Amino acid sequence: MKYVVGIGEALWDHFVQEDIYKLGGAPANFAYHAGQFGLDSYVISAIGDDKLGHGIVENFDKVGLKHILPIVDYPTGEVLVTKENGQPSYEICLGAAWDNIPLTDQMLELARNAKAICFGSLAQRTQTSHDTIQAFLDAAPEDALRVFDINLRQTWYTNEVIIESLNRAHILKINDDELDVVANQLLNEPVEKGNLIARDPEKTRRVCRALIAKYDLQMVILTCGDVCSYVFTASEESYLPTPKVELEDAVGAGDSFTATFVAQTLLGKSIREAHEKAVKVAAYVCTQAGAMPVLPDELKK
Repeated sequence: MKYVVGIGEALWDHFVQEDIYKLGGAPANFAYHAGQFGLDSYVISAIGDDKLGHGIVENFDKVGLKHILPIVDYPTGEVLVTKENGQPSYEICLGAAWDNIPLTDQMLELARNAKAICFGSLAQRTQTSHDTIQAFLDAAPEDALRVFDINLRQTWYTNEVIIESLNRAHILKINDDELDVVANQLLNEPVEKGNLIARDPEKTRRVCRALIAKYDLQMVILTCGDVCSYVFTASEESYLPTPKVELEDAVGAGDSFTATFVAQTLLGKSIREAHEKAVKVAAYVCTQAGAMPVLPDELKK
Protein backbone atom coordinates (compact mmCIF):
# COMPACT_ATOMS: atom_id res chain seq x y z
CA MET A 1 0.00 0.00 0.00
CA LYS A 2 1.22 3.48 -0.94
CA TYR A 3 0.11 6.56 1.01
CA VAL A 4 -0.37 10.30 0.58
CA VAL A 5 0.99 12.08 3.65
CA GLY A 6 0.65 15.55 5.13
CA ILE A 7 3.31 16.18 7.77
CA GLY A 8 3.50 19.19 10.08
CA GLU A 9 0.91 21.13 12.01
CA ALA A 10 -2.43 19.68 13.09
CA LEU A 11 -4.36 22.14 15.23
CA TRP A 12 -7.59 23.91 16.00
CA ASP A 13 -8.49 27.13 14.22
CA HIS A 14 -10.27 29.26 16.83
CA PHE A 15 -12.50 31.71 14.97
CA VAL A 16 -12.49 34.54 17.45
CA GLN A 17 -15.50 36.52 16.23
CA GLU A 18 -17.81 33.48 16.36
CA ASP A 19 -15.93 31.75 19.22
CA ILE A 20 -16.00 28.42 17.39
CA TYR A 21 -13.29 25.83 16.77
CA LYS A 22 -12.57 24.12 13.46
CA LEU A 23 -9.92 21.52 12.68
CA GLY A 24 -7.00 22.96 10.75
CA GLY A 25 -3.32 22.97 9.91
CA ALA A 26 -2.19 22.96 6.29
CA PRO A 27 -0.78 19.38 6.20
CA ALA A 28 -3.87 18.03 7.95
CA ASN A 29 -6.13 19.92 5.52
CA PHE A 30 -4.11 18.50 2.62
CA ALA A 31 -4.38 14.91 3.84
CA TYR A 32 -8.10 15.25 4.53
CA HIS A 33 -8.95 16.60 1.08
CA ALA A 34 -6.68 14.12 -0.74
CA GLY A 35 -8.55 11.37 1.08
CA GLN A 36 -11.87 12.63 -0.27
CA PHE A 37 -10.74 11.49 -3.72
CA GLY A 38 -10.24 7.91 -2.55
CA LEU A 39 -6.51 8.07 -1.83
CA ASP A 40 -5.08 6.44 1.30
CA SER A 41 -4.08 9.49 3.32
CA TYR A 42 -2.24 10.05 6.58
CA VAL A 43 -1.57 13.12 8.66
CA ILE A 44 1.53 13.23 10.88
CA SER A 45 1.78 15.74 13.70
CA ALA A 46 1.79 15.80 17.52
CA ILE A 47 -0.84 16.59 20.13
CA GLY A 48 -0.97 17.30 23.85
CA ASP A 49 -2.61 15.09 26.44
CA ASP A 50 -5.52 17.53 26.70
CA LYS A 51 -9.09 18.07 25.59
CA LEU A 52 -8.11 19.68 22.29
CA GLY A 53 -5.70 16.85 21.49
CA HIS A 54 -8.25 14.14 22.19
CA GLY A 55 -10.72 16.12 20.10
CA ILE A 56 -8.38 16.05 17.11
CA VAL A 57 -8.09 12.26 17.31
CA GLU A 58 -11.85 11.84 17.66
CA ASN A 59 -12.57 14.07 14.69
CA PHE A 60 -9.97 12.49 12.44
CA ASP A 61 -11.35 9.07 13.34
CA LYS A 62 -14.86 10.27 12.59
CA VAL A 63 -13.96 11.37 9.05
CA GLY A 64 -11.74 8.33 8.42
CA LEU A 65 -8.45 10.24 8.24
CA LYS A 66 -5.56 8.02 9.28
CA HIS A 67 -3.02 9.61 11.58
CA ILE A 68 0.21 9.34 13.52
CA LEU A 69 -0.16 11.79 16.41
CA PRO A 70 2.25 11.10 19.26
CA ILE A 71 1.35 12.75 22.56
CA VAL A 72 4.01 15.17 23.80
CA ASP A 73 4.45 17.37 26.86
CA TYR A 74 3.15 20.51 25.14
CA PRO A 75 -0.38 21.83 24.61
CA THR A 76 -2.27 20.97 21.45
CA GLY A 77 -1.97 23.70 18.86
CA GLU A 78 -4.56 26.46 18.68
CA VAL A 79 -4.49 29.35 16.21
CA LEU A 80 -6.56 32.50 16.67
CA VAL A 81 -8.29 33.35 13.40
CA THR A 82 -9.95 36.68 12.67
CA LYS A 83 -11.72 37.43 9.41
CA GLU A 84 -12.20 40.63 7.46
CA ASN A 85 -14.37 40.40 4.34
CA GLY A 86 -13.95 36.63 4.52
CA GLN A 87 -10.15 36.80 4.41
CA PRO A 88 -8.43 35.27 7.44
CA SER A 89 -5.53 36.52 9.54
CA TYR A 90 -3.77 34.27 12.03
CA GLU A 91 -2.12 34.58 15.42
CA ILE A 92 0.27 31.66 15.85
CA CYS A 93 2.19 31.18 19.10
CA LEU A 94 5.26 29.10 19.85
CA GLY A 95 5.33 26.09 22.14
CA ALA A 96 2.55 23.98 20.64
CA ALA A 97 2.64 20.20 20.38
CA TRP A 98 3.20 20.37 16.60
CA ASP A 99 6.39 22.36 17.27
CA ASN A 100 7.72 19.21 18.93
CA ILE A 101 6.97 16.28 16.60
CA PRO A 102 9.21 13.34 17.58
CA LEU A 103 10.51 10.98 14.91
CA THR A 104 9.14 7.46 15.47
CA ASP A 105 9.65 4.07 13.85
CA GLN A 106 6.01 4.15 12.74
CA MET A 107 6.67 7.39 10.86
CA LEU A 108 9.74 5.97 9.14
CA GLU A 109 7.80 2.88 8.08
CA LEU A 110 5.10 5.11 6.61
CA ALA A 111 7.75 7.20 4.83
CA ARG A 112 9.07 4.12 3.07
CA ASN A 113 5.56 3.54 1.69
CA ALA A 114 4.73 7.11 0.69
CA LYS A 115 3.80 8.07 -2.85
CA ALA A 116 3.28 11.78 -2.11
CA ILE A 117 4.27 14.01 0.81
CA CYS A 118 3.10 17.56 1.49
CA PHE A 119 5.11 19.69 3.92
CA GLY A 120 5.55 23.39 4.64
CA SER A 121 7.78 25.92 6.34
CA LEU A 122 5.65 26.66 9.42
CA ALA A 123 6.21 23.38 11.30
CA GLN A 124 9.94 23.68 10.55
CA ARG A 125 10.28 26.80 12.70
CA THR A 126 11.58 24.63 15.58
CA GLN A 127 14.53 22.26 15.38
CA THR A 128 12.63 19.20 16.61
CA SER A 129 9.85 19.29 14.03
CA HIS A 130 12.26 20.46 11.32
CA ASP A 131 14.51 17.46 11.89
CA THR A 132 11.55 15.05 11.92
CA ILE A 133 10.16 16.42 8.65
CA GLN A 134 13.53 16.32 6.91
CA ALA A 135 14.22 12.77 8.15
CA PHE A 136 10.79 11.69 6.90
CA LEU A 137 11.49 13.14 3.45
CA ASP A 138 14.89 11.44 3.34
CA ALA A 139 13.36 8.07 4.25
CA ALA A 140 10.76 8.20 1.47
CA PRO A 141 11.33 6.50 -1.90
CA GLU A 142 13.14 8.60 -4.47
CA ASP A 143 10.06 8.68 -6.71
CA ALA A 144 7.66 9.79 -3.96
CA LEU A 145 6.22 13.16 -4.99
CA ARG A 146 7.43 15.87 -2.58
CA VAL A 147 5.17 18.93 -2.44
CA PHE A 148 6.46 22.03 -0.64
CA ASP A 149 3.46 24.18 0.30
CA ILE A 150 5.60 27.10 1.42
CA ASN A 151 2.88 28.60 3.68
CA LEU A 152 4.74 31.66 5.02
CA ARG A 153 3.11 32.83 8.25
CA GLN A 154 4.05 35.93 10.26
CA THR A 155 7.84 35.78 10.77
CA TRP A 156 7.99 32.00 11.25
CA TYR A 157 10.35 31.16 8.41
CA THR A 158 13.96 31.59 7.34
CA ASN A 159 15.68 31.61 3.96
CA GLU A 160 17.66 28.56 5.06
CA VAL A 161 14.52 26.47 5.66
CA ILE A 162 12.94 27.66 2.41
CA ILE A 163 16.04 26.80 0.36
CA GLU A 164 16.54 23.44 2.06
CA SER A 165 12.89 22.57 1.39
CA LEU A 166 12.99 23.73 -2.23
CA ASN A 167 16.02 21.54 -2.80
CA ARG A 168 14.02 18.51 -1.61
CA ALA A 169 10.79 19.34 -3.45
CA HIS A 170 9.34 18.35 -6.82
CA ILE A 171 6.43 20.79 -6.64
CA LEU A 172 6.27 24.25 -5.05
CA LYS A 173 2.83 25.57 -4.03
CA ILE A 174 2.90 29.31 -3.38
CA ASN A 175 0.52 32.27 -3.35
CA ASP A 176 1.04 35.71 -4.84
CA ASP A 177 2.06 37.40 -1.58
CA GLU A 178 4.56 34.61 -0.86
CA LEU A 179 5.94 34.91 -4.38
CA ASP A 180 6.75 38.56 -3.62
CA VAL A 181 8.81 37.44 -0.61
CA VAL A 182 10.62 34.67 -2.47
CA ALA A 183 11.40 36.93 -5.45
CA ASN A 184 12.92 39.54 -3.15
CA GLN A 185 14.89 37.15 -0.95
CA LEU A 186 15.97 34.31 -3.23
CA LEU A 187 16.00 35.74 -6.76
CA ASN A 188 17.27 38.88 -8.41
CA GLU A 189 13.73 40.17 -8.84
CA PRO A 190 13.27 43.13 -6.46
CA VAL A 191 9.61 43.87 -5.85
CA GLU A 192 8.06 46.78 -3.99
CA LYS A 193 6.32 45.73 -0.82
CA GLY A 194 2.66 45.08 -1.44
CA ASN A 195 3.08 44.90 -5.21
CA LEU A 196 1.29 41.70 -6.23
CA ILE A 197 3.60 40.56 -8.97
CA ALA A 198 1.26 37.69 -9.79
CA ARG A 199 -0.98 40.32 -11.43
CA ASP A 200 1.89 41.02 -13.89
CA PRO A 201 1.87 37.98 -16.19
CA GLU A 202 5.31 38.46 -17.67
CA LYS A 203 7.05 38.93 -14.35
CA THR A 204 5.06 36.03 -12.92
CA ARG A 205 6.27 33.72 -15.68
CA ARG A 206 9.85 34.88 -15.27
CA VAL A 207 9.93 34.38 -11.49
CA CYS A 208 8.19 31.00 -11.50
CA ARG A 209 10.36 29.60 -14.28
CA ALA A 210 13.46 30.94 -12.52
CA LEU A 211 12.44 28.97 -9.42
CA ILE A 212 11.89 25.83 -11.52
CA ALA A 213 15.34 26.18 -13.08
CA LYS A 214 17.21 27.14 -9.92
CA TYR A 215 15.77 24.40 -7.72
CA ASP A 216 15.15 21.71 -10.37
CA LEU A 217 11.39 21.67 -9.72
CA GLN A 218 8.86 19.79 -11.81
CA MET A 219 6.33 22.59 -11.42
CA VAL A 220 5.18 25.67 -9.54
CA ILE A 221 1.53 26.02 -8.51
CA LEU A 222 0.66 29.69 -7.95
CA THR A 223 -2.66 30.81 -6.46
CA CYS A 224 -3.66 34.47 -6.57
CA GLY A 225 -6.70 34.61 -4.31
CA ASP A 226 -9.93 35.69 -5.95
CA VAL A 227 -8.16 36.65 -9.20
CA CYS A 228 -6.59 33.58 -10.81
CA SER A 229 -4.20 30.67 -10.52
CA TYR A 230 -1.35 29.28 -12.59
CA VAL A 231 0.48 26.00 -12.97
CA PHE A 232 3.93 26.27 -14.53
CA THR A 233 6.36 23.63 -15.70
CA ALA A 234 9.57 24.28 -17.61
CA SER A 235 7.62 24.05 -20.88
CA GLU A 236 3.92 24.27 -20.02
CA GLU A 237 1.58 26.83 -18.50
CA SER A 238 -2.02 26.57 -17.30
CA TYR A 239 -3.97 29.68 -16.33
CA LEU A 240 -7.50 29.83 -14.91
CA PRO A 241 -9.51 32.71 -13.43
CA THR A 242 -10.91 32.19 -9.95
CA PRO A 243 -14.69 31.55 -9.95
CA LYS A 244 -16.85 34.16 -8.23
CA VAL A 245 -18.65 32.64 -5.24
CA GLU A 246 -20.48 33.79 -2.15
CA LEU A 247 -17.60 33.83 0.31
CA GLU A 248 -17.99 32.32 3.78
CA ASP A 249 -14.26 32.22 4.52
CA ALA A 250 -11.08 31.36 2.63
CA VAL A 251 -9.53 29.27 5.43
CA GLY A 252 -8.03 26.11 3.95
CA ALA A 253 -8.94 26.95 0.35
CA GLY A 254 -5.30 26.87 -0.75
CA ASP A 255 -4.75 23.53 1.00
CA SER A 256 -7.79 22.03 -0.75
CA PHE A 257 -6.42 23.33 -4.06
CA THR A 258 -3.06 21.64 -3.46
CA ALA A 259 -4.62 18.37 -2.31
CA THR A 260 -7.00 18.22 -5.23
CA PHE A 261 -4.30 18.97 -7.79
CA VAL A 262 -1.97 16.33 -6.35
CA ALA A 263 -4.76 13.75 -6.05
CA GLN A 264 -5.88 14.27 -9.63
CA THR A 265 -2.28 14.03 -10.86
CA LEU A 266 -1.78 10.75 -8.98
CA LEU A 267 -5.04 9.49 -10.50
CA GLY A 268 -3.64 10.05 -13.98
CA LYS A 269 -5.20 13.37 -14.95
CA SER A 270 -3.39 15.93 -17.08
CA ILE A 271 -2.07 19.17 -15.60
CA ARG A 272 -4.99 21.07 -17.12
CA GLU A 273 -7.59 18.60 -15.84
CA ALA A 274 -6.03 18.61 -12.36
CA HIS A 275 -5.93 22.41 -12.39
CA GLU A 276 -9.60 22.70 -13.37
CA LYS A 277 -10.71 20.36 -10.61
CA ALA A 278 -8.51 22.13 -8.02
CA VAL A 279 -10.06 25.50 -8.88
CA LYS A 280 -13.59 24.13 -8.48
CA VAL A 281 -12.84 22.47 -5.13
CA ALA A 282 -11.10 25.54 -3.68
CA ALA A 283 -14.03 27.72 -4.76
CA TYR A 284 -16.44 25.38 -3.00
CA VAL A 285 -14.35 25.38 0.19
CA CYS A 286 -14.56 29.20 0.19
CA THR A 287 -18.35 28.92 0.46
CA GLN A 288 -18.10 26.77 3.60
CA ALA A 289 -17.03 27.50 7.19
CA GLY A 290 -13.64 26.09 8.15
CA ALA A 291 -10.96 24.21 6.27
CA MET A 292 -12.40 20.67 6.15
CA PRO A 293 -15.91 20.61 4.69
CA VAL A 294 -17.25 17.44 3.09
CA LEU A 295 -17.14 17.85 -0.69
CA PRO A 296 -20.33 17.21 -2.66
CA ASP A 297 -20.36 14.03 -4.73
CA GLU A 298 -20.18 15.88 -8.06
CA LEU A 299 -16.80 17.35 -7.07
CA LYS A 300 -15.43 14.00 -5.89
CA LYS A 301 -16.26 12.21 -9.17
